[in-house]
Amino acid sequence: MITSKLRLPLLAFIALSCCILKAESQLAGKLLQNPCVNKATCHECIQTSECAWCSDPKHGDKPRCFLEYTNNFCNPMYIQNPKTVQEILMMRELSRGGGASAAAGGQMSAEGSYYYNASSSSSYSGSYSASSSSSGAYGASGSASSAGEIVQISPQRVNLKLRINEVHNLQFRYSQAEDYPVDLYYLMDLSKSMEDDKEKLSALGDLLSETMRNITSNFRLGFGSFVDKVLMPYVSTIPKNMIEPCPGCAAPYGYKNAMPLSRDTYRFSTEVKKAAVSGNLDAPEGGFDAIMQAIACRQQIGWREQARRLLVFSTDAGFHYAGDGKLGGVITPNDGECHLNSAGLYTHSVIQDYPSISQINHKVKQNSINIIFAVTQNQHSVYQKLSQHIEGSSSAVLSNDSSNVVDLVREEYSKISSSIEMKDNATSHVKITYHSTCLNGDTELSTSKCDGLKVGDIVTFNAKIMVTSCPADPAEWNQVIQIYPVGINESLIVNLEMLCSCDCERPGSIGYELNSDQCSKHGKLMCGICDCDDMHFGHSCECSNNEIHPEKVNDFGCRADNTSAVDCSGRGTCLCGVCDCEKRANAEEVISGRFCECDNFSCERHEQQLCSGPDHGTCECGQCVCKPGWSGSGCNCKTSNESCYPPGGGEICSGRGECVCGKCECKSTEEGRFSGDHCEYCPTCTGRCHELKDCTQCQVYRTGPLKDEEDCRTNCTLFTPIEVEKVEIDETKNEYLCIFYDEYDCKFKFKYREEDNKIIVTAQTERECPPKVFMLGIVLGVIAAIVLVGLAILLLWKLLTTIHDRREFARFEKERMMAKWDTGENPIYKQATTTIRNPMYTGK
Repeated sequence: MITSKLRLPLLAFIALSCCILKAESQLAGKLLQNPCVNKATCHECIQTSECAWCSDPKHGDKPRCFLEYTNNFCNPMYIQNPKTVQEILMMRELSRGGGASAAAGGQMSAEGSYYYNASSSSSYSGSYSASSSSSGAYGASGSASSAGEIVQISPQRVNLKLRINEVHNLQFRYSQAEDYPVDLYYLMDLSKSMEDDKEKLSALGDLLSETMRNITSNFRLGFGSFVDKVLMPYVSTIPKNMIEPCPGCAAPYGYKNAMPLSRDTYRFSTEVKKAAVSGNLDAPEGGFDAIMQAIACRQQIGWREQARRLLVFSTDAGFHYAGDGKLGGVITPNDGECHLNSAGLYTHSVIQDYPSISQINHKVKQNSINIIFAVTQNQHSVYQKLSQHIEGSSSAVLSNDSSNVVDLVREEYSKISSSIEMKDNATSHVKITYHSTCLNGDTELSTSKCDGLKVGDIVTFNAKIMVTSCPADPAEWNQVIQIYPVGINESLIVNLEMLCSCDCERPGSIGYELNSDQCSKHGKLMCGICDCDDMHFGHSCECSNNEIHPEKVNDFGCRADNTSAVDCSGRGTCLCGVCDCEKRANAEEVISGRFCECDNFSCERHEQQLCSGPDHGTCECGQCVCKPGWSGSGCNCKTSNESCYPPGGGEICSGRGECVCGKCECKSTEEGRFSGDHCEYCPTCTGRCHELKDCTQCQVYRTGPLKDEEDCRTNCTLFTPIEVEKVEIDETKNEYLCIFYDEYDCKFKFKYREEDNKIIVTAQTERECPPKVFMLGIVLGVIAAIVLVGLAILLLWKLLTTIHDRREFARFEKERMMAKWDTGENPIYKQATTTIRNPMYTGK
């Protein structure tokens, strides 16, 4: 029994043994896939991950390029294995309250710099150093430590020597400084349709300023306006319209800087109010010209070096872009430069074309400006798509009269300032990915953007930098990379030196020797190998172009013919007209032939075995040479047909297929598809189904031609079917499935197989019959339905007529009761009257 005192050491020993075994297995796996094999030069070797070069001139025939953890033959002083090195040149402290703490940070940077060396795995340690080189590097960067300067990213400058295909982790921090300056330039479309917006903006100027001052005390405001190019078809060029394009309108113009950035908010309201609207013809406006000038003219606009720069672009229409200038005869591309005169007017409006979206994006990135597209609802979708192509821009819906402009600017600034996104200008040879925990605790995510930040929050980013390939031009091995937060004029400068070559390949270094004796005085010795001049070649430059023998005229005898582009098939070195073939890491793999054209490892494989294994064939000069009894390109086919004959004798593949590589490939005929090792089985063929049908039908279902019991007993004596609930065939037993329909349209199934010269029939107990149809019931039902429907219609008609008659009688009774009859006098009779006059009577 193991005591408690011995248990802990024993467990530790077991764990250590497991770790050693695991490490050995990993090492063995790497050795089997050695990436350092056949690297001819030192720079090729170190450009391969985990490889080191031995520059010892007396190294002999051993491979010079080897895995760095397998060295047991090269003197350490001759090993070329450059490591990743990082040196921090400038790391001022992050500002927490404007410029208050910047001075302290600057003092720390002026005294020295922080550096550390990074191994290939990017794990490193470091210490402070006040080296003069670091101080000089800092001094070259300018007086960054001056008091009052704000720092939001740290460190600020780093030297990095990075080996190819190795990932280096560069950590840096970002923090939004308190009371950070803000420059807001309001760029407004002053076509006629924006007249009410202009009046509203002039009234809201003070409120806009007050709102921004609540965010930062260091705030400046500017104003500019635009219409379009003063050319047809953009504006009307009729002389009277050039003076007044619409009632009460000013003359058209391209862009005007009405008010540079200033703290005078009263002037902003005044300038906006007195700015006159103008008119144009087509729907799109010249906003891109205005944006380009507002960004490019940094001095005229007054953009500060350290400030959050906001450009609010307000319009209710679309935009012209590069190429639209051809409509007005303007074909000169936009140069992206500033062209403002002393009055602030854009002088090249009719000379240069509109800028492209990519030009606007380039200028925005170059000058760290955030554009806010404040547009009306009908244009929002267009500018929303545009903002996706311009870095750091956003779009928002502006009310028809711009009454919500203050809320819009405040909300968009809040979105911009509470979010930080890291970008870089790395070339295609450098890959940089970003990881950060943002404000989520310890969980690091693959992201370059963090949201929900507040003033004082410190976010740590981890930039994983990797050199993916070495540029062809050595001058590009040293690059300056900027890692910067979008919209902020600060960055982390990385002076990157790509470790694409060895020290011993540079003149003046140890291991570099011109006209070396080891190179027969015909070349230079670099990193232990000879680099011969144009007239000599060979390991020691011992071969001369002037001493080639006649039989070796064909490219020094190292190329098979004139069509070959490389010596020794690209798998060897040409030495004095003879190929010296490469040696493989696996000693069993051999490259051979006069031109190194042959090998014993590149033949066809079958089931992951070369030439189907040593029992089937061998690989000779790239082709499988099969042993007796085998054939095919991979020696995987038997030459004998014996395995294709049925066990009981008969034709090859039962006469129903072909023998290919010792296996039967069965045919498909009109009768059905054959299968089996010898094509002896056909589950889809009719076979003896018709022969067995009548007897199965009469014995199981009592139907068919032999349904009479006496006929069935007399004619069906060869078999008695076995009844089962469901018939399923088993191909391994060579069973055949039969399906028929009887005189009642019922489907019945049975199967049969032949066993010991007997027929065994298995039938399904129940037939699959269609449901019975009761025709008399259907007929009677239809008749009854017709009678019932007729009666229902009659009853309904009777009901309706009765209701109608009762209503008429009731109305008659009502009228009769309301009638008034006078029985004393006939209303149509008038009594006769008699009047008598005497004409002779005079009244006396």
